[in-house]
Parts: sequence; structure tokens; C-alpha cells
Amino acid sequence: MEPYISTTPFGRRPMSFGMISSQVAAKAVSADATVHKWHVFRDIKEARMAVGATDRALAILDALLSFHPDTAFNGDSALIVWPSNEQLIGRANGMSPATLRRHLANLVDCGLVIRRDSPNGKRFARKGQGGEIEQAYGFDLSPIVARAAEFKELAEAVKAEKKAYRLVKERLTICRRDVVKMIDAGIEEGVPANWGRIQQAYQAIIFQLPRTAPRQVLEDISVELEQLWAEIRDALESFVKAQNLNANESHSERHIQNSKPDSKSESERGLGDIDEASSTAAETDNVCSLPKRELPLGIVLDACPNMLWLVKGGGGIRHWRDFLAAAEVARPTMGISPSAWEEARTAMGEQQAAIVLGAIYQRQEHIQSAGGYLRSLTDKAKNGKFSVWPMIMALLRAKLDASKLAGSGVESASAGLETAGKVVRTENRLEISDALRRSLDKPGRGS
Repeated sequence: MEPYISTTPFGRRPMSFGMISSQVAAKAVSADATVHKWHVFRDIKEARMAVGATDRALAILDALLSFHPDTAFNGDSALIVWPSNEQLIGRANGMSPATLRRHLANLVDCGLVIRRDSPNGKRFARKGQGGEIEQAYGFDLSPIVARAAEFKELAEAVKAEKKAYRLVKERLTICRRDVVKMIDAGIEEGVPANWGRIQQAYQAIIFQLPRTAPRQVLEDISVELEQLWAEIRDALESFVKAQNLNANESHSERHIQNSKPDSKSESERGLGDIDEASSTAAETDNVCSLPKRELPLGIVLDACPNMLWLVKGGGGIRHWRDFLAAAEVARPTMGISPSAWEEARTAMGEQQAAIVLGAIYQRQEHIQSAGGYLRSLTDKAKNGKFSVWPMIMALLRAKLDASKLAGSGVESASAGLETAGKVVRTENRLEISDALRRSLDKPGRGS
């Protein structure tokens, strides 16, 4: 007589359709099916969230698998184990009985094991005369064989999703880094672009990024950020190509410029006592003979210290973007119209225009119309006859002269020496023409 197989749980535990589904799947397993129990367990751990098992439940499943002596599970073998709760607690790292019962129920609900309860709920096995097991009551591990292929597919899907999530996070991180550094480079190099709008667009995109987000949300944000990246990259590449083209043209025409050493063009003189009506340009060799490199931010701040007053919160000016923000604050205070400011930014570049505005702000009490003066400089910039170098160097020279006349106090003397040292070091470091140096050394220059 064949032993009767229990299909319902003992006591007050109800029967569910999930239990019936697990029993049907276990009954339909092929007799030739063979799996490695620890390989299947590894797939189950990988797909734990998809299966619905808890981490404690997997610790109990690990213990249940260890009670079966075979490593290879076959479809036609008896896969019932009957450890007591005390034995399970010992192999499941000493969890409490209540925790054990709760997570055993989780294994059953997930269809990872099947209950084969005895009439009194005890777990045991009955052996025949030859020592073979005739009847066993406990936990049936046959779903490990029956659902092995399903667990493997789930594990591969979870691995693929984790990889895709990792890749999109890497892609988003790199794109964020590129955008921030390209914006800084564009501002510091004076690339003509609306960097304020670009920074606002970047902040709007990043604001959509939650602390924890699914992969689809990260994909959408990455697409928006990459579009902004492409826009910035195009602006930078266009600027580089234009610079290379100008450099080539300058190189090809250099012998023509040098063929007339007596010819001179106008360049902007210092901001000492000039105003819009009486501003004249000091003659130098040529604007092209001025340094090609960008003015360092430290030198500009030495020449225009009043710009530090405009920084909100007193945080100082550490980057060009801080200087540009201060320039935006200074513009309306000097009565410069938005149209004049936009025209200057277009002609000079955003960074160069901000330096000019900082220089005007430094000596605004000596200038009758800051807006008209800025427009005159803009016209010269459009004709390629303007550079900010003489303007800044004149301010530094005026600062040096003022420190010499300030008095004989120790503090004023040390400040004058420090400023003089900065000017000397700056002039030694910069490659400027002899004519420009003689012009800067003229008595009363910038005073």
C-alpha cells in the first residue's frame, strides 16, 4: 500500500492556492531532472527580491538544504527533510523560535518548500525493516528541482537589471562631471555663450534627480543631461576652432604687421581721470602684441578689489563664475543698460566684458557715464583694437602709486611693498611689448 502524502498544513494554518500551485509544480517535475542544490540556491539568493523571500528565510532554506545528504537533487528522489525546530535554530545562527516560524511560513508562501505535516504536526520519518524510509513528515524540497530553470531565469534577469542600473549611474555621474567642468572652463576661458541660462538648465535637470530612483528615471535624466552636454560641447568646440583660425591668420600676417615698426594703433589707456567725453587711447605697438593668454583671476581681483563688496554673504570670489555673478550685481548700480551689457558680452566675450565692468566699477567716481564708456570700448573691441591688459595694469600701477603716497606707517609701507611685488612679478611673468611697458611707466599714468 502506497503511503498517503500530506497536502495540507497542520493545525490552524489555512490552505492556499499558492500551496496547491507549488504541489502541482513539484508533481509535474520530470523524473530525469537533476540539479545541483547549491547552484539553485545561489540563483534563489540572486533573485530573492523577485521571488519574495526574506534574508532570514534564505538562512533557514540554507539550513534545510544542509540536512539532506545529497548534493544532486533528482526528480524521482525523496527530498523531504525533518529537522526539529531546535536543530534548525542551531544551523540558522540561533534565531528565536518565533522568528523561525515566521520565516518558515515565508518559504512556504514563496513556493520554495512544501509542508508535509504529520497528523500531530511533528516532523519524523518512519523506516521499514530494511532501514529504508517508508514515510517522512517535514519539509519537501522538490520545488528546488521543479523550479530550477525559473530561478535561473530570474537570477539572470536580476543580474542584467543590476548591470543596466550600474551603467546608467556611471553614465549619469560622468555626464554630470563633464557638464560642470565644461561650464567652468567656458566661463574661465571667456567662451561667448549664455552661461547663466546653461547653469540654470543644469540645475533644473539635477533637481529632478531623487535620492533613490529606478533605472527608467535615471535613463530619462541622463538623456536630458546629455543633450545639455552636447550643446556645451558644441559651443566649446566652435570657440576652439575660431581661436585656431585666428591664430593661423595672425601667424600668416605677422610679417606684414612687423614691416611697419613705426605704425601704431590705439589701445585702451588707464582709468585714472578719464571720462566718456575725454577718453583717449595710448599708442602701443599693436593690440596684437599684447599677451594672448587670459588674465588670471588673482590679478584682476588685485586690480578691482571693490568687486569683493558685491559678493552675497561675504563668501569671496574663488572662481570666474563668482566674478561674473558680481559683475551682474554691479551693472545696474552703475546705470549700464542691459542692451549695452549684452553688446559688450557679445563683442568681448562674457569673461572679458566682466573684467572691463569690474575696472569701470573700481574707478566709477572718475567716469561720468559708465554706460557710454562701456559702449565706446565695445566699439573698439568690435574693430579688434581693445585689450583688457593695459586697463588692469594701469589699475595695478595706480594702486602702487597710491600706496607710496599713503604715508610712512608700517602697515601702509608693507601693503605698498606687497602690491609693488605683485606688479613686478606680474610684469615679469607676462610677455608684453617694450612700448607697452614704457607706456605703463610714464609719470601720472593711471593717476
